[in-house]
Amino acid sequence: MPQIPEKIHELTVGQLSARSGAAVSALHFYESKGLISSRRTPGNQRRYTRDTLRRVAFVRAAQRVGIPLATIREALAELPEERTPTREDWARLSEAWRSELDERIKQLNRLRDHLTDCIGCGCLSLDTCVLSNPDDAFGERGPGSRLLLERR
Repeated sequence: MPQIPEKIHELTVGQLSARSGAAVSALHFYESKGLISSRRTPGNQRRYTRDTLRRVAFVRAAQRVGIPLATIREALAELPEERTPTREDWARLSEAWRSELDERIKQLNRLRDHLTDCIGCGCLSLDTCVLSNPDDAFGERGPGSRLLLERR
């Protein structure tokens, strides 16, 4: 991984890409979505501040756990512009996502636990099919499409 000398306070898009592991096209996309920002040189080249490396790392980590880009952008907007975000800044932001991730894990565990019941069944209308109709409020009335039957 290329090292950035301390005296360099701004990075080119190529340097940012090499250091962060994100493709140049991904960095341009992040910028278009307001996740990172750059300034333009007189030659119209992008220049990023060094703290953009941490922002890119944060974006990529958040994406890996399934956080939507709009949510990531809202979180990044809370970070200070005048200084590099600290570990405490990042911890505060990620803590806000904990309950959302816990709920997603709970749903995935439930799907995993009930997957065996539905694989190979083919009907997708079991009385207790959590895959085809999770939290089925009408399942107690019997299998099948209850609302359509009741409307007739």
